Amino acid sequence: MAIDTTLGLARPELIQVADTVAREKSIDREEVLVAMEQAIQKAGRSKYGHEHDIRADINRKTGEIMLAKYTEIVENVENEATQIDLKNGLRKKPDAQLGDFIIETLPPIDFGRIAAQTAKQVIVQKVRDAERQRQYREYKDRVGEVINGLVKRVEYGNITVDLGRAEAVLRRDESLPRENLRQSDRVRAYIFEVREEPRGPQIFLSRTRPEFMAKLFAQEVPEIYDGIIEIKSVARDPGSRAKIAVLSNDSSIDPVGACVGMRGSRVQAVVQELQGEKIDIIQWSQDPATFVVNALAPAEVTKVVLDEEQNRIEVVVPDDQLSLAIGRRGQNVRLASQLTGWDIAILTEAQESERRQAEFHSRSQMFIDALDVDDVIAHLLVTEGFSSVEEVAFVPVEDLAEIEGFEESIAEELRNRAQAFLSDQEEKLTARRKELGVDDALSEIEALTVADLVKLGEKGVKTLDDLADLASDELIEIVERKMTNDDANAVIMAARAHWFADEPAASDEAGTPTGQA
Repeated sequence: MAIDTTLGLARPELIQVADTVAREKSIDREEVLVAMEQAIQKAGRSKYGHEHDIRADINRKTGEIMLAKYTEIVENVENEATQIDLKNGLRKKPDAQLGDFIIETLPPIDFGRIAAQTAKQVIVQKVRDAERQRQYREYKDRVGEVINGLVKRVEYGNITVDLGRAEAVLRRDESLPRENLRQSDRVRAYIFEVREEPRGPQIFLSRTRPEFMAKLFAQEVPEIYDGIIEIKSVARDPGSRAKIAVLSNDSSIDPVGACVGMRGSRVQAVVQELQGEKIDIIQWSQDPATFVVNALAPAEVTKVVLDEEQNRIEVVVPDDQLSLAIGRRGQNVRLASQLTGWDIAILTEAQESERRQAEFHSRSQMFIDALDVDDVIAHLLVTEGFSSVEEVAFVPVEDLAEIEGFEESIAEELRNRAQAFLSDQEEKLTARRKELGVDDALSEIEALTVADLVKLGEKGVKTLDDLADLASDELIEIVERKMTNDDANAVIMAARAHWFADEPAASDEAGTPTGQA
């Protein structure tokens, strides 16, 4: 960039250079000229002294360079090199006022080799900064787009991609496994982040994220682009297998068929882009059970049991479908879980039957031991859905009497025995609690049973402060019964209540002056 920077002369070539740089770097011409002015200004200060306020101005039409020294008129002079008081200012500028500048044009000079080199470095740096800002402004709002680029270089698995007007980074962990991209290869990727860094804006690409697959389908399936078909969720094992759940807003259009395309043309276009990644297209359903059954395809499902509190779902499959439902290295069930957002447990029909029988026998034995009844009555209670002694103790007599073979007298006797058993258990547990030294204050927390207090005592949790120091997961682990995180947190907050109850009293005591009531 050899430019004659002699001051005071028309330099049309200066304007030409600014136009060329602006066009090549895709930045504003004014930014280039401002960078040139700053460079000339810096060189001028080197000649006349850095303590002076030297400013350069380039005529936007002729390219003429003017250099001047600016002195500000102030009331109290703090820096004699850049300031002057009003009295002396009026001598140089009769109509001067506070805040005005006295501008003294400097004589034409020809910068030396070192000054010219410094000016060139400043211009190059300023142009580079302007180019970076242009790139950031252009790409910061394009997060979420799929773009095409050329591989510029590959370093330790990280790929630099030339986007034409900027460069982007495709990191190794965002690339498909076993994908071997070389210099000059065309690559399509998803912009997932654009951020400013000291070395300039960084544009990060991905080919492994679920959003990339969703965007590819939107490009291949017009119904998705038009909003007729919605992509509800995507789960991927990049480069190996994926599941995508779709929903049609038009009952006359099959969402799965539309995404597959004629003879699989649409889905195959996406598969080829993703290096042969197998894709299962699944019908989305608002019903969690139906959605999970669809997500486990191609495996067949015979039974589904939901536990909404634990966000868990048990799926029963035929014995010969177990390996298909789980998939190689658990891939099928893992992707189905990611797709649906449910924790999925898979059982065979034989395992489920065995577990059901075990539960039946254990509950029957519990009733035999607690109520002192024979196995026939115990089996009838379990068959009717009773799972605890508490349920028998507090159920209306009429409900118990409705069980086939139970008269009202039998129902009343069963209820009395259940209540007597619970009362006896509570007495034993209360004695055990006191033996362990668990404070009575803990028993006032309604959510905790006497059995809970005994288990807490056995773990060394004996006071409100001990309980208050627990985390919710620790409490759930100790009590060994079904309790949500919210329930556990409520118990812990109840134990902490006495901490806050003391605060107002303490503050009142501290705020009462001596000698006053």
